Amino acid sequence: MRLLLIGFGTVGQGLAELLLAKEKVLRDRYGLKVKVVGIADMLKGSVYSTDGIDLAKALALVKSGDKLSTRSDKYDGDALSMIENAAADMMVEMTYTDIKTGQPATDHIRAALKKGMHVTTTNKGPLALFYRELKQLADEKGVRFLFEGTVMSGTPLLNLIRETLAGSTITEVKGILNGTTNYILTQMEEGLPYDDVLKKAQELGYAEAVPDADVLGWDALAKVTILANVVFDVNLKPDDSPCLGITEITADAIADARSRGKRFKLIGKVWRDGDTVKGSVAPEEIDLNHPLAGVPGATNALTITTDTLGDITIVGPGAGRTETGYSTLIDIIQAGGTR
Repeated sequence: MRLLLIGFGTVGQGLAELLLAKEKVLRDRYGLKVKVVGIADMLKGSVYSTDGIDLAKALALVKSGDKLSTRSDKYDGDALSMIENAAADMMVEMTYTDIKTGQPATDHIRAALKKGMHVTTTNKGPLALFYRELKQLADEKGVRFLFEGTVMSGTPLLNLIRETLAGSTITEVKGILNGTTNYILTQMEEGLPYDDVLKKAQELGYAEAVPDADVLGWDALAKVTILANVVFDVNLKPDDSPCLGITEITADAIADARSRGKRFKLIGKVWRDGDTVKGSVAPEEIDLNHPLAGVPGATNALTITTDTLGDITIVGPGAGRTETGYSTLIDIIQAGGTR
């Protein structure tokens, strides 16, 4: 399995570390020998070699602060050029997310699929905006288009729904799809004001300097849109669903909810309403006896309502270097493993 890694930031490096650590498992358990032939990163530079890239040396180079482009096998073109010209079996797209345009990730994915490569991505933008088009292109080319990491990082939500719940009719999925806001709400239960908790979340790296994507609900909305389109087979866009973040929730409101046996969570939800599928993101007061109410800190969780098993709740990490890198490893095994 010859791989292109498009993006070599936190997630790309996490995947590279896993490929090194799991080399024997991939070979012995799944009959899969993985060779990374290209890495392209806007900030760290690009390298390409048909003989394969030494991932340990590449990781050491970027961790030292040097660029990949200082290597003898540097690649002078951009990521799109590498995809179009490389001899590879699968492209792993891990660039930054632009939820408004889905670029440049969508162009990367289109180019790889058109060339007949399998694709996995952790990028929410292309899935939220162009899922149906990209899935159709993959089907036409007879390749896999996989994206486990776009909703709950390495927590195997989409694989659970696609494989383990095959044959079930799902009527609703709802849950905590953004760890930053869940951390903020958890800390506010201690009586701390929103602004103080947000500052702490930024210091810990949970929230960006400009935290709008998290606290205004946009990140959760992208994930809701992906779930609607993938699980319920519709063609929603982010603007089709109402979205309300957590910025208006006060410590007093949280304390009042707690006194009534409830707890605030920012809930992303997709459900069937007759023949229509709807989505939303908004703070909700959850009963303390519901599984979602007990999910603390930066953890994610989703409750899946089925006709066969009732409610199933999956809880796990929604972000992280190794965790999100692992989501792409799952997809690589799905596309190329033989056992």
